[in-house]
Amino acid sequence: MSKRFTSYKDLLTEKQQLEVLLQAQKQVIRYDVEEIKLKLQPVKEALEFVKKVTTRDRTNLLLDLGSDIAINSLIKNFILSRAGWLIKAVVPFFLKNYSSHFIAEQKDKWLEKLKSWLGHKNGKGHHDEEEENREKGKSFRDES
Repeated sequence: MSKRFTSYKDLLTEKQQLEVLLQAQKQVIRYDVEEIKLKLQPVKEALEFVKKVTTRDRTNLLLDLGSDIAINSLIKNFILSRAGWLIKAVVPFFLKNYSSHFIAEQKDKWLEKLKSWLGHKNGKGHHDEEEENREKGKSFRDES
């Protein structure tokens, strides 16, 4: 700031210009940060995948136990039966870790599907519709 101010008004004008410039620079920085985040998104996704493969999600112990048994019996004993000992140890390890995260993500969707299957198999689906129609004053005989 080599500029000399001759009056208080000049100082206020300069202050206002600097504040406008500061706001513009902040906006440019925000835009640059968002652009960097977008460019680093593939790296973030790759790191998340590596994390899923190398760590276990321990929130669903029973479902994880079931998937572990399935992976051991199917992958280790059948698909990799002629593979070397290293492959037999490493591949199921990574599959178990990834499946634990996959199960945690899909658990709610699968439970809803299971509830709908059990509801229809018990005949609840048909009886519920029949009772709703009775409450409305209709019966299945009236519709035909």
